[in-house]
Amino acid sequence: MNTKTKLSLLILMGFLTITSCGKKETVPAEESTELTEPSTEGVQPVAAEENVLLIEGNDQMQFSTNELKAVAGKPIKLTLKHVGKIPKEAMGHNLVILQEGTDQAAFALKANDAKATDYIPESEKASIIAHTKLIGGGEENTIEFTIDKKGSYPFICSFPGHVALMKGVLIVE
Repeated sequence: MNTKTKLSLLILMGFLTITSCGKKETVPAEESTELTEPSTEGVQPVAAEENVLLIEGNDQMQFSTNELKAVAGKPIKLTLKHVGKIPKEAMGHNLVILQEGTDQAAFALKANDAKATDYIPESEKASIIAHTKLIGGGEENTIEFTIDKKGSYPFICSFPGHVALMKGVLIVE
């Protein structure tokens, strides 16, 4: 649960506490749909068990996190969302999950010359576990894959120059 969601829930809980103290009012139908939202949020821990992951990239060349976690042997559904506004030609992002031990700098150098394949070098396919498409501001891409072996798998954005700031690790337990 991200900070924004936690804050929204906290505000909603405070509002409910204040409005329910000593008053017996009927809640209009429009508001009742909002009141059921916290029960939907309660489902998120189950989604985490099912390996549903979300990571964002922005116009400042940053991922929203540098660590993702998943359970070995279960399908992983990963969504990359570009929350910026700059088009992919100038500020494209992807997420490439690499095999353990892959030299990230060497991979990124080869990726620089792979514009035709969205900066996924054909020569390095054996080093790649999974990757999203290259996306621009306002776009998102979801991929599904499974990792059977527990370990720490590096991930990067292979758009030229981004690997210096846009990298992290997928921990599979």
